[in-house]
Amino acid sequence: MSMTSAEIRQAFLDFFASKDHTIVPSDSLVPGDDPTLLFTNAGMNQFKNIFLGLEKREYTRAADTQKCMRVSGKHNDLEDVGPSPYHHTFFEMLGNWSFGDYYKREAIAWAWELLTEIWGLPKEQLWATVFEDDKGGLGRDEEAAGYWRTMTDINPDHILYFGRKDNFWEMGDTGPCGPCSEIHLDRGPAFCDLKDDPNHRCAVNGDCRRFIELWNLVFIQYNRYADGSLEELPAKHVDTGMGFERVVAVLQGAASNYETDLFIPIMARTQELLGHSDAQRQANIVPYRVIADHGRAITFLIGDGVRPGNEGREYVLRMILRRAARYGKKIGFEGPFLAEIAQVVIDTMGSYFTELQTRRQFILTTITEEEERFLHTLDVGLARLDGLMADLSARGQTVVPGKEAFVLWSQDGVPLDVTRDIAEESGFTVDEAGFHEAMEEHRRISSAGQLFGLAGEGLEVYSQLLDDLKAEGALGAEGVEHVYAEKTALDTQVVAILREGQVLTSVERFVVQGDEVEVVLAATPFYVESGGQVSDTGFIARSGEDGTLEWKVDVTDARRPVPGLIVHVGRVVEGQPRVGDAVRAEVDQMRRWDIARNHTATHLLHKAL
Repeated sequence: MSMTSAEIRQAFLDFFASKDHTIVPSDSLVPGDDPTLLFTNAGMNQFKNIFLGLEKREYTRAADTQKCMRVSGKHNDLEDVGPSPYHHTFFEMLGNWSFGDYYKREAIAWAWELLTEIWGLPKEQLWATVFEDDKGGLGRDEEAAGYWRTMTDINPDHILYFGRKDNFWEMGDTGPCGPCSEIHLDRGPAFCDLKDDPNHRCAVNGDCRRFIELWNLVFIQYNRYADGSLEELPAKHVDTGMGFERVVAVLQGAASNYETDLFIPIMARTQELLGHSDAQRQANIVPYRVIADHGRAITFLIGDGVRPGNEGREYVLRMILRRAARYGKKIGFEGPFLAEIAQVVIDTMGSYFTELQTRRQFILTTITEEEERFLHTLDVGLARLDGLMADLSARGQTVVPGKEAFVLWSQDGVPLDVTRDIAEESGFTVDEAGFHEAMEEHRRISSAGQLFGLAGEGLEVYSQLLDDLKAEGALGAEGVEHVYAEKTALDTQVVAILREGQVLTSVERFVVQGDEVEVVLAATPFYVESGGQVSDTGFIARSGEDGTLEWKVDVTDARRPVPGLIVHVGRVVEGQPRVGDAVRAEVDQMRRWDIARNHTATHLLHKAL
């Protein structure tokens, strides 16, 4: 009987624990200290500062399974999710690291030991690739090749050399880099999906699915300078990565990742809810895969504190959730169903990723509310798009204008990806460049107007935020604790940050010094404008343990957009505010006294008149 995914994950961690590795918890999907990343997309993200020489830890060997998302930039698998049996938005990355400790010899020997002795993969089906410089003077990595020959019993003919494209890893244009050695599995001729091509030849790093990469062993031994030159590092490191879903498919003998116990329970629940036969399920396999993949992604994203919204990470979450909802509607779901999918994800993965269990209710509530909101607006948006495409077709046009796609997004809540999917099904394309131009124009006009207007649609943002903060326990039933009558300074906590009317759940790339923000605190001493007396001003700041200032917001206004919620409007003058930070909120006492005195004098004057 094959191992379960939980047993495979634990076997990996136990193996490296036996090799004196510290088992490190997965980092959040929201990078805590790297504003260049939208999401954690690789196992090495949380160790980046160690490789850069900016941080030291108490251990020199580590192993973990890292939660990852790849839905943006060069790491964007969204388009392939569904049609491909292997691509995902959310996935786990198994990895082991050496920070100036062991190097190529141990990394290669241990990888072979785990694959062949612990997991029992057939040795004759394994291949190893090593680096051969095809663009410079580094030559062949004979050190790695030598260890493959002496430290393992791999078939020597299965050791292949490849150039920089396949076997040289770089963190960026400058910085740590080095050769890598990849381990590939030959699954046999039956897995070739290009049999009908007379010119095709199955090969490692080829075009078909017969050979698949299992594990990448990166040997970080150089530092690259801006001029492209390389210098040997004084301390050499190991960084390895192995896609968990792929290795589970291999060890469970599955033809695709979706035929493993990571996805079967989710797809079975989808089938049960729809009342589909096995034949109906197979006929709709692409929507089933999308729902399974996206259901995992939204569950883990919300579990890590991301909420649906219109910017950054929040928009990605909204887009993935709504894409899954639309595929569900397409195959028969008439109402919200994704919370049922999330339940399965939590039940099957919550024993290891315990944050899913802890935040179960918040995850389910957030999903249902967003799905209901989308389904309510989807019919209107789809009717608009259908009418638009009919009009375009009558004129012999097959491109949906970008401005129209933007209207669908901004007014009807239909994400660009959903518009693209629907358009492609009808033989249309979307002017995506025009969409982004319309979005930028909208932002330009919005920023020129009232930045923090509270009328119309803006109120929904604040109402939803208040409900979310109460649901997750960040605020009590009465909302923000208002203690302006008792105090002018208070130690409290940041529970939310907004920019341009959009809720941010953590530091974002677009929240920097000089930005206008709205900060929500668990408690506040700031007076809110009422009865003719204007709001307090002051500051919100966070200091480190040694008293040095980490960040500061100068507060210019305090408002109550909805009952129970108080937002502090201001400008970031230092650092980057973060949700969850313990802070000092302090009112400008002299100004309050002057205002109160003037306000009292005005009342006395009115009474005298």
